[in-house]
Amino acid sequence: MIVDYHMHLRAPDERIDHTVEAVERFVEVAAERGVDEIGFSEHVYYFEQTRQLWDQEAMLDRCVYDLDRYVGAVLTAKERALPVKLGLEVDYVAGRERETAEVLSSYPWDYLLGSVHYVDGFPVDQEPGLVEKLGASEAWRRYFVWLRNAARSGLFDTLSHPDLVKHHGPRPEDEATQWLHEETADAIEATGVCIEVSSAGLHKPVGELYPDPPLLEACRGRGVPITLASDAHVPENAARDLDHAVAHARAAGYETVTVFDRRERRQEPLG
Repeated sequence: MIVDYHMHLRAPDERIDHTVEAVERFVEVAAERGVDEIGFSEHVYYFEQTRQLWDQEAMLDRCVYDLDRYVGAVLTAKERALPVKLGLEVDYVAGRERETAEVLSSYPWDYLLGSVHYVDGFPVDQEPGLVEKLGASEAWRRYFVWLRNAARSGLFDTLSHPDLVKHHGPRPEDEATQWLHEETADAIEATGVCIEVSSAGLHKPVGELYPDPPLLEACRGRGVPITLASDAHVPENAARDLDHAVAHARAAGYETVTVFDRRERRQEPLG
């Protein structure tokens, strides 16, 4: 089975389009690329209902859409027997765990993705950002602390693009990176969450899949399950390069992929 559980429900010109018609466009492209099931995971900070969670101006400025409309569009598509799941990409904010859980508790999610886009107020995947402000070693150390805390929060089913900190810029020494990977894999194993194998990094400055092979192999060795993702923001990119993500997972030793339904998961053979 092939799934793509990281998509943002948009029109072909990248405008927000939380409609059933938009869902259908993504389903059509994904089916053409051999994907069995897709999941939508819009950014949590686009919605009016989540405004209380944010301090970053960039997030507050975007809180203008209706979460109920987004949820309704995906649920209607499910009722029409389209192969879709309802998710959300949720930024982890230290100290806001309880508020985050309360805001999201009344919706019938199939899964929630946990992301770390900001660390101590610095953006991770923007330039200048965390790496430029703190240097590679400290930036990576802090990022993985936040990622491990996101895993431990109990909020999420999957950690998306788990080594996003490599998005651009320099890296720490190999020995330091290995230690971060091993410690992070230990923490993820202890929490029981999945990690995402994503093709999105191929189209970022780093030009690589997420996560790095050593981190993925460390997770595989500990029995951490995976999902697959393209992080598509327009229909034409649904499942883009997902074959590379599948090959990446197989190279690390994975033979199954996680399928979600109402936050319950099962393993299916990796197609």
